[in-house]
Amino acid sequence: MTTFSDLNLNPKVLKAVEEAGYTTPTPIQAGAIPPALEGRDVLGIAQTGTGKTAGFTLPMLSLLARGRARARMPRSLVLCPTRELAAQVAENFDTYSKHLKLTKALLIGGVSFKEQDKLIDKGVDVLIATPGRLLDHFERGKLLLTGVQIMVVDEADRMLDMGFIPDIERIFSLTPFTRQTLFFSATMAPEIERITNTFLTSPARIEVARQATASETIDQHVVMIKPSRRDKADAEKRAVLRALIDAEGEACTNAIVFCNRKVDVDIVAKSLVKYGYDAAPIHGDLDQSQRTRTLDAFRAGELKILVASDVAARGLDVPSVSHVFNFDVPGHPEDYVHRIGRTGRAGRSGKALTICNPRDEKALAAVEALVQKEIPRLPDPTAGNFRPETADEEMPERSPRPSRSHSRSRGGPRKEAAPADQQAQAAPAETRAQEDQEERREPRRESRPPRRDESGPKVVGMGDHLPGFIALSFDERRAG
Repeated sequence: MTTFSDLNLNPKVLKAVEEAGYTTPTPIQAGAIPPALEGRDVLGIAQTGTGKTAGFTLPMLSLLARGRARARMPRSLVLCPTRELAAQVAENFDTYSKHLKLTKALLIGGVSFKEQDKLIDKGVDVLIATPGRLLDHFERGKLLLTGVQIMVVDEADRMLDMGFIPDIERIFSLTPFTRQTLFFSATMAPEIERITNTFLTSPARIEVARQATASETIDQHVVMIKPSRRDKADAEKRAVLRALIDAEGEACTNAIVFCNRKVDVDIVAKSLVKYGYDAAPIHGDLDQSQRTRTLDAFRAGELKILVASDVAARGLDVPSVSHVFNFDVPGHPEDYVHRIGRTGRAGRSGKALTICNPRDEKALAAVEALVQKEIPRLPDPTAGNFRPETADEEMPERSPRPSRSHSRSRGGPRKEAAPADQQAQAAPAETRAQEDQEERREPRRESRPPRRDESGPKVVGMGDHLPGFIALSFDERRAG
């Protein structure tokens, strides 16, 4: 069996690994570290939760142990799709570099430029950044990338989903072509394949699992629901979610609930809190300090349920997550793998439950095609027992259209229905409607005065009467 001591890591890095309690590398680590230490480009493909972060962190630190950073010219660069993943990578560097005199800087949004500029000006060995904030610093003239010796792209497929590929290509062009590139991803879309063919040179390809597969330690199920009414669909889904959480009981020590839209994240979190659950939301529109506090509370066990958008599907390293609930079936099948990969980590068992309504059945079929298995179905736990939520939480219901008998005519509200003996003599509805139109037009014709009547009273109003001069033809007015 391979151990970390067999991988030729720097002795100080190896000491930090042993102090962290690790002795045996995961398959992706055992496959990626040796070629990375040799200076080769590496293309690592592995399902989420298999230790890809340490797979590039450990060889980078070993290679950077010799040398010194220069002002505004980082020696290595790690690109991450989200702030949370970038912060997690920074924590890994702190853990494994504590016996080395290496410096790092974290460039993410939601943090002051001024503090980040100070770190860059001093010179850093390791620069960890999201693409947008990195380019902001570069365009402001605060950063040079010509000294980058090692470049890492983490969660490349998520970069593709978030639209970062043009930024990644630009960043590649700003770094020396002699750099060493470590490229890690859970899936390999065609666009990702194109980038690796363009920017990697004869990479060592390490693929430790079939692309886009979920861990075998995760127990997966789908609950098929059929809303009673369209305007009640979301409220019924929230009731199903609460019933699923209740059904798991004490086995659900903590959980992540994933929603497709940010607005649903807030609504679902508010619903759970209202019904007495310990829950909080996290998504890209929240302030960074709030996101950090929420994640820290979840990691520390102070928060039981985290309601998240896909911004949290990548990079969340909470080893003891017992359950993942998909409130929505993800639009991209790969996101399903990353979502449920938040549970069942490091050999632990986990459970993933997905709620699917009829409009999401195509998306579910795409997920099952990707994971190459049919996900077992569970019965709707609220079937026949649904109690709608209060009105302030549901979407406002559309008010019923007023009936014809209450519509207003030109003369005001229509009279109440006649007694039963008179209704028998009433005309059909279409005939009454025609008569109503005739009644509305008829008074206008009868109220017209004669064209010119000198003996009659003068017309002084414009209400229901028409002045005589308006009814005159042009020739009559000119002759008058």
